Amino acid sequence: MNSAPLPAPVFVRLARLSPAPDGLTLLRSALHARRLLLLKALLVRVQRHRESVEPGALGRFDRAWDLLERVEERHPAVVRDVLDYPTTGAWLADALAESPGPAFDRLLGHLDNLAVTAALRAGGPLDLTVETPDGLLPLPGVGRLAVAADRVRVSAGERTVRFHPDGARHPVPAVLRLTGGHDGVLAGHGPGWRAVRPLPGGSALLDDLDPYRVPFGGGGGTVVAAADPADTDHAAWAATWCTARDLLARTDPGRAAEVARGVRAVVPVVPRGPRHLGATLSAAPGAVLTSLPAEGQGMAETLVHELHHSKLATLHELVPLYGPGRGAVHRVGWRSDPRPIAGVLHGAYAHLALADLWWRAVTADGVPAAWRSAAGQQFDDIHDQVGEALPILLESDELTANGREFVRQMGLHHASLGATPLVAG
Repeated sequence: MNSAPLPAPVFVRLARLSPAPDGLTLLRSALHARRLLLLKALLVRVQRHRESVEPGALGRFDRAWDLLERVEERHPAVVRDVLDYPTTGAWLADALAESPGPAFDRLLGHLDNLAVTAALRAGGPLDLTVETPDGLLPLPGVGRLAVAADRVRVSAGERTVRFHPDGARHPVPAVLRLTGGHDGVLAGHGPGWRAVRPLPGGSALLDDLDPYRVPFGGGGGTVVAAADPADTDHAAWAATWCTARDLLARTDPGRAAEVARGVRAVVPVVPRGPRHLGATLSAAPGAVLTSLPAEGQGMAETLVHELHHSKLATLHELVPLYGPGRGAVHRVGWRSDPRPIAGVLHGAYAHLALADLWWRAVTADGVPAAWRSAAGQQFDDIHDQVGEALPILLESDELTANGREFVRQMGLHHASLGATPLVAG
């Protein structure tokens, strides 16, 4: 990747869990560079093996690529936002891992959806026909249209979009309108249209529609299943989200701001057992996969925990922290199964973030008494477990020099938290 070295002060702040905005800004730049690299790799693969791609799929891929380039010339921020959306990374990972054949050809078709989304968000005229496998046209980060056709003509004026299913005499009674300026929000209505709904008070979306929100195989080593959109109680999710934001703001305003900037999508998944489930996809930083917690504190903890998995995954792409696994596994306190060194590092980092959050929950004013009490108990266990994992990491020969320094800085922050803090008030 052609990117400037990570400044040492930012590297240290990331290791010590600082929510300073320069760290997240740099990671976002690294994420975008990575997306462009992977997209170029997909283009090169298609160009080198054009004879193995079905002609129709090849033509649609070429057209979508050209459309993206044209939109980027006029509205680069729109294209960047679409490419950096978490599920775009999950799609790219699937496409680059797939062998040539019908499944790969089908994956290529998603570039049409990305290009159309960018073009519609940018405004201006558009008239083209796109494939709608399974009768669905997904617009990532915007919504999804269900149509009774295998392909749909999309006709857009300056601010209005209409859909014409193949073979129908009249447009589908679903209309999208661009609100605000260019790169504004697409708002839709009509039968067959479902919008990806925003969560209150920020830019995060509750995405229960994107076809790549939970790729086959699950995320983060944990098998997860996407919740059925029909089961999504948007009011309950919004209320829990607001409670979590309020808790974070009262506990650690800097961390609350970092969550607001760093979490782009919350993806509802099916819970397993009595406890709610949280996960991330290394290919999709910025997406938090979670079942609906029973209360706001569970959501607050999940957001902080999973955001740090995302941060570490992005950082590792920019500055490798460990090498290829050699099969060695290690016991850690937060898991019943032994973990490879990458899993130990990810777990230690995310759980250190929780320890930091709980330390602040005990000492901050205005935190509910029940959470303060629980946080004090949880802090002891997690602080000890991270303390046991740090020597495993430092003694491993699988860490790079940067990885070893990162863990050393983690250790300094771990030591600074000390023992259980005294309860405020």
